[in-house]
Amino acid sequence: MITTHPHASEKIHHPADRQRLLEEFKRWLPPASILAETEALRPYECDGLSVYRCLPWLVLLPETIEQIQQILRICYREGVPVVARGAGTGLAGGALPLDNGVLLGLAKLNRILEVDPRNRLARVQPGVRNISVSEAARPYGLFYAPDPSSQIACTMGGNVAENSGGVHCLKYGLTTHNVLEVKLVTMDGELLTLGGGGFDSPGLDLLAVTIGSEGLLGVAVEITVKLLPLPEETQVLLAAFDDVEKAGQAVAGIIAAGLLPAGLEMMDHTIIQAAEDFIGAGYPVEAEAVLIVEFDGMREQVGQDLERAAGLLKACGAYRLDIAAAPEDRQKAWAGRKAAFPAAGRISPDYYCMDGTIPRRFLADTLKKIAELSRQYGLTVANVFHAGDGNLHPLILYDAEKTGELDKAEQLGGAILALCVEVGGTITGEHGVGIEKMNHMCLQFSASELMQFHALKRAFDEKGLLNPGKAIPSLHRCAEWGAMHVHQGNVRLPEIERF
Repeated sequence: MITTHPHASEKIHHPADRQRLLEEFKRWLPPASILAETEALRPYECDGLSVYRCLPWLVLLPETIEQIQQILRICYREGVPVVARGAGTGLAGGALPLDNGVLLGLAKLNRILEVDPRNRLARVQPGVRNISVSEAARPYGLFYAPDPSSQIACTMGGNVAENSGGVHCLKYGLTTHNVLEVKLVTMDGELLTLGGGGFDSPGLDLLAVTIGSEGLLGVAVEITVKLLPLPEETQVLLAAFDDVEKAGQAVAGIIAAGLLPAGLEMMDHTIIQAAEDFIGAGYPVEAEAVLIVEFDGMREQVGQDLERAAGLLKACGAYRLDIAAAPEDRQKAWAGRKAAFPAAGRISPDYYCMDGTIPRRFLADTLKKIAELSRQYGLTVANVFHAGDGNLHPLILYDAEKTGELDKAEQLGGAILALCVEVGGTITGEHGVGIEKMNHMCLQFSASELMQFHALKRAFDEKGLLNPGKAIPSLHRCAEWGAMHVHQGNVRLPEIERF
């Protein structure tokens, strides 16, 4: 059915004539890089948040920075909105297109431009897949640390836009901690270089502002990342618990003891069973929760950390400990975790993947409250998440064919996000805000803070044409939602198909 997205704001109108613009774009792009027919546009109608869809007005697939600059200059002149898109694996609707704007696909800019082992860095185009960077660096004994679960498909440009993390972000950080330089094209076609080849650069730190900006400030066209040496030793410890809260307390215990795992992940009973049926990773299917704890580094240090962690986990109630020292065993352990999302699709017609972050000391209590909310709303919640940094990914299982279940799933998701904010956390850890969490931004940020966000947006994009209606709510919208008593102008999104 066709509905206006419940979080949408006012549609941006532009006077440009589509046929006239098509002819102008043809001056800069080959015919195969311009998609205008309905069936050709259909694959771009949504990102990983597929419940909301909108057929783009036009899709352009440039192959060079110069083509991107020309496209943006034309759109800037004509007042045409632009949404940049990588592989479309985002889970918050950040790449949802506009029915009156250009979808700028960056998949053809997919070259690794340089691997510099002496300086431990790589220069890549935005369409390069995340995993390809580590594959290119491996012959030099190096790797790129951020590794989202979608790393075999997601692109570096999208990682920059969303500040992606992954299972190893506890020790090695998010995208923002691993990017040295970004070349960015602004909405008026200017090419900026933010950051530099070292760990610091002159001037204001605009690089950090850009990473995680969800395509609102500019289009990343070249990215320089730092590479790290492959660790001498890596071992994985899998701990099984008969109670989810015990597992949550064990996470806090490991961090409090001063241990720093490369990865510290948690899965509950529902997702353990689903992942085991899907992958056959060797998980104990009777467990209420498992922790996957990975240590890497110098061989002696890894052995000591593993021994200390095993003692702490036993003291916190782990009834089974398995050590995966062999590479193939480690690969199996992580394969189950990284397949958790698709595995959930095997046990439920639909699922709604949430993304919030909390202080680790509240982990056990928050999991208990999520279970209470699950019972209250009558929907199963499967928990799988980056436990080490408190980044939760509750998967709300529902059936979109049942009347009202999608609405109920969204309400439950909103309650979980409100809980994250209540305990001092945030509404997103790595998936971004997109359209999904716009209203909940009003819970977390004050009117003055949101005004500063809008001021920054205007400094880069004075006409508000880049990815409009995403990530930052208007104060008027917050007032309508009931979170603020203010009234200001609004911007609306187009009609969106909601499935």
